[in-house]
Amino acid sequence: MSEMATGGVPKKSKWSMVDKDPYAMSIKDIDLSHPGIWQHNQYLPFMERLRNEDPVHYCEDSAVGPYWSIMKYKDIMTVDTSPHLYSSEPTIGIIDSFEEFTLPAFISMDPPKHDDQRRTVQGVVAPANLKELEGLIRSRAGVILDSLPINEEFDWVKNVSIELTTQMLATLFDFPFEDRNKLTYWSDVATAIPGNGIVETNEQRWAAIEECLAYFTRLWNERVNAEPGNDLVSMLAHGEATKNMPPMEYLGNIILLIVGGNDTTRNSITGGVLALNENPAEYAKLRADKGVIPNMVSEIIRWQTPLAYMRRTAIQDTELSGKKIKAGDKVVMWYASGNRDEESINRANEFLIDRPNARQHLSFGFGLHRCMGNRLAEMQLRVLWEEISKRFDFVEVVGEPERIYSSFVKGYSKLSVVLHPLK
Repeated sequence: MSEMATGGVPKKSKWSMVDKDPYAMSIKDIDLSHPGIWQHNQYLPFMERLRNEDPVHYCEDSAVGPYWSIMKYKDIMTVDTSPHLYSSEPTIGIIDSFEEFTLPAFISMDPPKHDDQRRTVQGVVAPANLKELEGLIRSRAGVILDSLPINEEFDWVKNVSIELTTQMLATLFDFPFEDRNKLTYWSDVATAIPGNGIVETNEQRWAAIEECLAYFTRLWNERVNAEPGNDLVSMLAHGEATKNMPPMEYLGNIILLIVGGNDTTRNSITGGVLALNENPAEYAKLRADKGVIPNMVSEIIRWQTPLAYMRRTAIQDTELSGKKIKAGDKVVMWYASGNRDEESINRANEFLIDRPNARQHLSFGFGLHRCMGNRLAEMQLRVLWEEISKRFDFVEVVGEPERIYSSFVKGYSKLSVVLHPLK
């Protein structure tokens, strides 16, 4: 999954794009894969220039090798719904795979294997199961929110975003609750670039991932000999398409499900608080009408775009918006750009919690790889904001957010807030 599955760290960039003027540089030198512009929240003008001037853009020289950037909503939809032209194999990360590091997972597979493996675990987010989970999510959200200090600064990421999503991950895997923080750590390790606070070296990364494999192998061995359960490990252990997976493929799918269940919800929980603070008129709308929350959730997910891109590889020579793409070329769909495309989304650069057709965003992808857990993510966010609105008048951001060093995971490591209760 993501940079983990692509097997390494890109070589050092020859130069940094941080603090560069995107309109003063040659357009051929724009490299959206540079993590620094994402960590410093400087990516928007680079994306805007490419959307306007070169929406199918070839970056010839980057730390991750040459690649195409697909910037506009309609072109992204074309790529995402054309698996016969653009393959998800061998990886959906921008860094090329190395065989010895590859972790196969169904997100980086094409049909029919993708379909068979995905179908095996799809039941965990079936409507009946989601209905059962809603009460549990509401109860946990209430406990978390009631434990927070009032009128006192604390870190929203650690105390709310991480805690709620980690508890849900533990439930989905039927993972020992007392060890649930391991899931957060493994998710962070899987997508981190070594040397930026999570792990320092690739060796440390692989030691953590091997620990993950050992732990989940024990869970597999326990459940393969038991009656099939409704948790993800049981589904994989008993599924016809997955019960004979080699260990690395099992690990790849576990990492995929951990990261997929963690990043979207966790970073949208934080991103929503930030967006409402940056747009006080929208926060006023929320205070006036709590019924807008389900629609607001979709707008938060569009605005945040928790995973900035997905990569495909061209299967054959083809053409997209007048550009000739060759077989074997990397093709990167920048969902974060498509979600700001004014041609397809009216007032796309505004955060509007009552936006019409708010669910028509790209954050979950489209086609056969559309995010499996999208309804669960939306439900967690909806329930959390319903519970927040019962308790607090204002979740006030009191410090600059600390963002993750990654061009893939568009997330936060810290957000200082103060809670103001209802009067």
